[in-house]
Amino acid sequence: MSIIQPNAVVLFQGDSITDCGRDRANHKSLGFGYAAMAAAWFSALYPESGVTFLNRGISGNRVKDLLARWEDDCLALQPDWVSILIGINDCWRRYDRNDPTPVEEFYDGYRKLLTLVRERTKAGLILCEPFVLPYPEDRKAWRVDLDPKIHAVRELAREFGAYYVPFDGIFAQAATRTPPQYWAEDGVHPTLAGHALMAQAWLRTVGVPI
Repeated sequence: MSIIQPNAVVLFQGDSITDCGRDRANHKSLGFGYAAMAAAWFSALYPESGVTFLNRGISGNRVKDLLARWEDDCLALQPDWVSILIGINDCWRRYDRNDPTPVEEFYDGYRKLLTLVRERTKAGLILCEPFVLPYPEDRKAWRVDLDPKIHAVRELAREFGAYYVPFDGIFAQAATRTPPQYWAEDGVHPTLAGHALMAQAWLRTVGVPI
């Protein structure tokens, strides 16, 4: 049985992987990625549930960007569930712009996001693991930066009693039997198959048998 109760509001938050082409002019737009796929499957399986799904992911965002817009794009919406996928840009900017996010800063900022949710809403938390696949070759070096951030998200999930979606591990497993670029052509942004894999994992985490 799903943990998402009837008539709940579920908010997806994150960066481009969550954003995934959503229409900013339409507050109900879910884009075409894992958030839309998860919402579509949930709605098809539970047509009488009355659950509303919202997407407020914004391409390029890091933890500090979520903090800057958290009031309007999370707290004011008073969701019943907040699903967060953030962290790959906190890693990537180290390598393409020499603008790193230290893991302590990442942890502190992320913890503040979760604390605000706890203090200002009644929402449950679903934390999603940031990920990178080993393609192209240079992505392999990113593990040095990303792995500590993944561990930080795991620690926060334990601290806040959040549900946890281990995307990095799921993609690592999938990439042992299929080339990594099948799931994400640049190692970061999922293909349609990659988004579908994510949607399945997300739904199973919230108790949907799929």
